[in-house]
Amino acid sequence: MYVKSFPLVDDGKPVSRQVIADSPELMVVAFNFNEEGAEGALHNHPHVQSTFVKSGRFRFTIGEHQFEVGPGDSFVIPSDARHGCVCIEPGTLIDSFTPRRDDFL
Repeated sequence: MYVKSFPLVDDGKPVSRQVIADSPELMVVAFNFNEEGAEGALHNHPHVQSTFVKSGRFRFTIGEHQFEVGPGDSFVIPSDARHGCVCIEPGTLIDSFTPRRDDFL
């Protein structure tokens, strides 16, 4: 076992991210939404994604469905599903991706 340190990616936008852990099969990433109205733009990717709401409140869209989540909630986003979110109350999402998202390294 080994421990890596990953930088915080903060380009001045209201959302920053930091890889917490990774391997070729799995990646865990913290997304910090620092202000109400901050968006995770609609997008899709081939990775299966699991999201855990560490803090804050968010309105998610997955395909045609919209729902709100808060602390302790979690859900899975299937591969290639179009999804995104809007921050209702600042907080942190912990996302796991399988396989790893090399574009975040």
